[in-house]
Amino acid sequence: MNIYVGNLDYQVTSEDLKEAFGNFGEVASVNVIIDRETGRSKGFGFVEMPDDTAAEQAITGLDGTPLLGRNLRVNQAKPREERPARRNRY
Repeated sequence: MNIYVGNLDYQVTSEDLKEAFGNFGEVASVNVIIDRETGRSKGFGFVEMPDDTAAEQAITGLDGTPLLGRNLRVNQAKPREERPARRNRY
């Protein structure tokens, strides 16, 4: 299951998320989304867990809990919407 994790402190790393979600089961991958221009976290990321039961427990157990001073927003990730290709305006 792919899990959305929002309201991340900008200092949260993939390793921090892997540790938090690892308490609930196996973590297949973690991806903290980074802004291309600034190199800084955008404040959200995704965690993939192969066991749906463990993933549901992680969502329930971590949603609203603090990590580095900010309360996490955790839920099942929705499929990415198709967006038109961006064109360079310059």
